[in-house]
Amino acid sequence: MKARRALHFVFKVGDRAQTIRFYRELLGMRILRHEEFEEGCKATCNGPYDGKWSKTMVGYGPEDGHFVAELTYNYGVGNYHLGNDFLGMTVTSSQAVKNARKLQWPLKEASAGIYESEAPGGYKFFLEDKERAQEGKEQNRIMRLLPFCLHI
Repeated sequence: MKARRALHFVFKVGDRAQTIRFYRELLGMRILRHEEFEEGCKATCNGPYDGKWSKTMVGYGPEDGHFVAELTYNYGVGNYHLGNDFLGMTVTSSQAVKNARKLQWPLKEASAGIYESEAPGGYKFFLEDKERAQEGKEQNRIMRLLPFCLHI
């Protein structure tokens, strides 16, 4: 039986350009696809909004074999009140820590070798300062999905 995995997590973003910069330049993910929608999703997949919106999928590899993040942007919405359903995502990557320092992105040491940072909009990320698993070893990168905290 094939191992189960989280497919993606949805983040509602108020500043699409800065958020994409965070995922690309700091975390080292790449844009996998981008879609624009002229009207709200009938299933309210973009939230309780009925206007123009977009979604951008970002990740370390193709969606069919890697965990990805969906960045949902509702035109005209500049920020969101974050609830308590997401405490943070842990990314294992010494390069992300180097990138954060190079970009002078705020980092706070949470524990030995683990740094806390925030994406634009306030979502927390914990950067574990060690090498990521090699391509094709996704099971090592996505450690486990825990209530309120996702580790990749």
